[in-house]
Amino acid sequence: MAYHKIYDSWSWLGGHADGDEDLLAVAIKEVQEESGIQQVKPILPDIFSLEILTVDGHEKNGNYVPSHLHLNITYLLMADDHAPLRCKPDENKDVAWFPIETAIAQSSEPWFRERIYAKLNRKLLAILPELKHQEH
Repeated sequence: MAYHKIYDSWSWLGGHADGDEDLLAVAIKEVQEESGIQQVKPILPDIFSLEILTVDGHEKNGNYVPSHLHLNITYLLMADDHAPLRCKPDENKDVAWFPIETAIAQSSEPWFRERIYAKLNRKLLAILPELKHQEH
């Protein structure tokens, strides 16, 4: 998770596609940029979840970004949890690993905790036995 400056909260890594149609490649690139971890690979090749999220108006790099909608696409990615982490100073204050049992509690955004992160973790926990079976 990264401690995002805009939201003043821990949240999962992500970013904007900015016209790139290869959304999995965008997700991997964003994780690499925001965490410093270069060896990132998909657990599943398909989209894990899709949401439409509201984003309140905010300041970014000295410019006002008006309220808008985000099409949030989530992929399950894997990385070495011993790889060195580094934040992206223009966006994040920190980057850290959290166990799945406590990760949601790190966010200070109740709506995200309850409506997005909890839903994604429930979905992940439901398919985890299948994913572990595929490893063998």
